[in-house]
Amino acid sequence: MHQYKINLLDLPTEVLHIILKKLDSMDVLYSLFAINNQRLDNIIQENTFTNTLNFLLITGTDDILSVCDRVLDRFCLNLLPKIHNNVKSLILNSLSMEHILLAGDYPNLSELKIFNFNIKIALHYFTELCDLPLTTCYSSNLCKLSIRVLYYHDLLALLDGRLKQLNTLNVVIVQQEYNPTNVYNVNLSHLKCFSLQYDCSYDAYDGEILPLLQRMSNIEVLNLNLIIGSPARFIDGKNIYDEILIHMPRLHTFNFCFLIFSQLNHSAQYLYKDDILQTFTNIIVKQVECMIKYRRYNGLKYLLFSLPFMFDNLQCIGNGFSNIIFNHVIRLVVDDDIPFEHEFFMRVACCFPLLKVLTISNSMPQSPILNSYDNQLHSTTIEYPYLTSLCFSLAHCDYVEQFLNDKKTHLPRLTVLSLDYAMIAKQTM
Repeated sequence: MHQYKINLLDLPTEVLHIILKKLDSMDVLYSLFAINNQRLDNIIQENTFTNTLNFLLITGTDDILSVCDRVLDRFCLNLLPKIHNNVKSLILNSLSMEHILLAGDYPNLSELKIFNFNIKIALHYFTELCDLPLTTCYSSNLCKLSIRVLYYHDLLALLDGRLKQLNTLNVVIVQQEYNPTNVYNVNLSHLKCFSLQYDCSYDAYDGEILPLLQRMSNIEVLNLNLIIGSPARFIDGKNIYDEILIHMPRLHTFNFCFLIFSQLNHSAQYLYKDDILQTFTNIIVKQVECMIKYRRYNGLKYLLFSLPFMFDNLQCIGNGFSNIIFNHVIRLVVDDDIPFEHEFFMRVACCFPLLKVLTISNSMPQSPILNSYDNQLHSTTIEYPYLTSLCFSLAHCDYVEQFLNDKKTHLPRLTVLSLDYAMIAKQTM
């Protein structure tokens, strides 16, 4: 039987190209480009391998890291100066972005993704961008923008027509400042996808958010994550349809989460989940969930959201939350005036499998173990495999013990713990 040794470079160009396309483009560039072989260089310089460069590594625990220094140096010194004209998309870690961006001119760059970009790094690089007028932002070719703004009027200033090709806008509004006298010439004709996260008063919802949404006649995808405080009336499916969706004839995807704080009046002493869900007959989402919690002094809060739940944060759920798997939620606030028992935190771990940031607000102490079933539950160690930050806000010290006792809770990745010093002193005495 004859055995033949075939060198990779002996293969026809077409076959070689097919093989290289099966490999990671970063590996191909690092290992085979600029190694004094013109044939390989001609193949690898094609757009297939140079259009998108990803300088990140994702670990098995979803940590985002930069490529090692050896790989980074080879790209910046030998490769990027030769292929920078072909690069259309760069995916970078903030710690290495300066090294990479200075290695070429990137005249055709249309997408830049920067990860682990915190406020300290932003202030270091963008030293001349403070206190600029809102009209500074201008682009004739920007199609997608994800941004955090301080106030609602900052959002309006972005929509006055200067971003002519903008079709996708994702906005987080940080603070409330309802000012009905603000007037902007808003142009929404190009907007196809809109996402908004906002903690607003009912005046702001009624006077700012609704008028803006009602002008989005060409919108196709809408994501609303709103906290609405002290409304004068209830919000349900009929309100959402009549005040928002009926104005959007092209809408085909609608994801929403409304956390609503209200006051009961004499005409509505009780609010029932089934009654609310029945008002969603005209909504384009397939499934809606509702959670209702009565509060002291005729207070009421209720949560309305579409399923599957598509947002990465959820607030103010309590003991009565539904057993739904929230695959996208990484930040959660749990709040109740009924004690959180061990079983509750077992449900949280199960229903929020990717949870990274947890805030606990509950001043009521946990109940003592009453029977063998309770004892069996308490003997089960709960694991939060991805939790990195834990905050106790107006929480009873029992919950500190619940999470810091490794026989009850296992937190392999916890790095940030926020609580009152007296609470930790009491648990470690």
